[in-house]
Amino acid sequence: MGSRFDITVVAENETEGNSYIDMAIGEIQRIEKLISSWDQNSQTSAINRNSGIIPVQVDPELFQLIERAIAISKLTDGAFDITYASMDRIWKFDGSMTEMPTPEAIQASVSKVGFEHLILNKADQTVYLDLKGMKIGFGAIGKGYAADKAKALLIANGAKAGIINASGDMNTWGTQPSGEDWEVGIVNPMNKNKVFAVLPLHQGAVVTSGDYEKYVKFNGIRYTHIINPQTGYPATGIISATVFAPKAELADALATSIFVMGIDVGINRINQLPNIECILIDEQGNIYSSDHIKIEKE
Repeated sequence: MGSRFDITVVAENETEGNSYIDMAIGEIQRIEKLISSWDQNSQTSAINRNSGIIPVQVDPELFQLIERAIAISKLTDGAFDITYASMDRIWKFDGSMTEMPTPEAIQASVSKVGFEHLILNKADQTVYLDLKGMKIGFGAIGKGYAADKAKALLIANGAKAGIINASGDMNTWGTQPSGEDWEVGIVNPMNKNKVFAVLPLHQGAVVTSGDYEKYVKFNGIRYTHIINPQTGYPATGIISATVFAPKAELADALATSIFVMGIDVGINRINQLPNIECILIDEQGNIYSSDHIKIEKE
């Protein structure tokens, strides 16, 4: 998935621990073959190749993942959208951009984006993109989903505790050998070599999306690498969004969405969802949190 996965398990001995880790790696590789748009043999690539042509029959697992992705799109009013992969890549965050793209180019870049063009047929288990050239991608949900599946497999096979870290998508279960909860540090976006908060995590997931490395600045405005799939403009205002949720898949999608929704709308939406919390940091370093998280400043 183009991402680093770190797997930690609590086990009786090294042999058992290595067995669990191999099991998790196998599951992550299986998920990658299902959802990767880079692998021409994946079902996801088949959906993209046949956009505007014919529906593609897929495994129930992929069908259900896409169903949940559409549900999150509706929940976030389109701030999350797996058809973002249809976007023209007109924004560059490698230092090569010297001027803003034109409004016309930005509008054209999202002309084939829109989850409402993703047609599912439950009876036939088919997926159809009804515009030629449309694509889906799981960049904002796939790592979290893989972490969830690896965790579930290990629990089913008797692993008492552990952490799946999918490039910052942290998914935990059980406790440390000492009996204490796992603790997760949230990176300080003003100094990425430090953490600004350490929080206990028990039986859940935490995901942080940050733009402190990938952004461009024009006319004094900082544009992040997270782009609004509806408008084609990069998100502004937030530099770090951390979401706590029962599953990494949902936390992953919501952390990305909040950048697009903004602080007020994002926190309001999170406050309406059970068992989900967030911590946001704006460009000035101000910290905001949802109703049930209290930040004690040292």
